[in-house]
Amino acid sequence: MEFLSAALNQYVEEHTSSEPPVLQELNRDTHAHVLKPRMLSGHLQGRLLSLFSHMMRPMNVLEIGTYTGYSALCLAEGLQEGGKVYTIDINEELESRVRQYFAKAGATHQIEYRIGNALDIIPSLDIMFDMVFIDADKINYQRYYDMVLNKIRPGGIIIADNVLWSGKVVADTIKKGDAETYAILAFNAAVQQDERVENILLPVRDGLMIVRKK
Repeated sequence: MEFLSAALNQYVEEHTSSEPPVLQELNRDTHAHVLKPRMLSGHLQGRLLSLFSHMMRPMNVLEIGTYTGYSALCLAEGLQEGGKVYTIDINEELESRVRQYFAKAGATHQIEYRIGNALDIIPSLDIMFDMVFIDADKINYQRYYDMVLNKIRPGGIIIADNVLWSGKVVADTIKKGDAETYAILAFNAAVQQDERVENILLPVRDGLMIVRKK
C-alpha cells in the first residue's frame, strides 16, 4: 500500500501540516483497537482531503465508506457554514466509536452518519453534492460512480481511494477469481474513457482517482 520508502514517507509527513489532535487520537485508537487499520486515510491522505475540501468550500459532501470516521472529519473541515457531510457505512459495529469521535471533534452537527447499504441509501438522497469520496467495497466502485455522477454539480469532484490496489493494477498476472483487482481495473479504465469528466490518478498512498465533472 505504501509506494515510498519509509524514509521518504517520513520526510513527506514532516513537511505536511499536522493532524488536528482529535485526528491524531483517532488514528492511534484505530490502529490499537480496530481490525484492518490500513483502511484509515491517515495523516497524508487526510490532509489532502481536507485541502480539497477547503479549496472547494462544499455545501454537501457524500462519503461512501465511513470506517472509523477519520476521512469524514477531514472532509468536514472545509465545509461552508451550514454545510454537511453525508457518510454511509454498512458496519454497525463501529458506530459508537465513530459517533464518539464526531462528538469529540465538535462535528456532530456537520456530519450525517447513516448505517446501511450505500446502494440502497444513495438513490434516496435528493441532494446535489459538491464532493464525493468513494472508499468502500471495490466490487461496487463502478456502481457507486454511476449512481453519484448525476448527483454532483458541474465542477464538482469525485475522489476514489485504493485505485492502485497495492500495485496489483500493474501486476504481470492477476490471480483467477481476484474480483476486486478486476473491478478496480475496470473502474479506472471507465473513468479514463468517460468524456463527461476530466481526471488524474494521484499515487498518494494506495492511489486516489480525482475526477472533475465537466
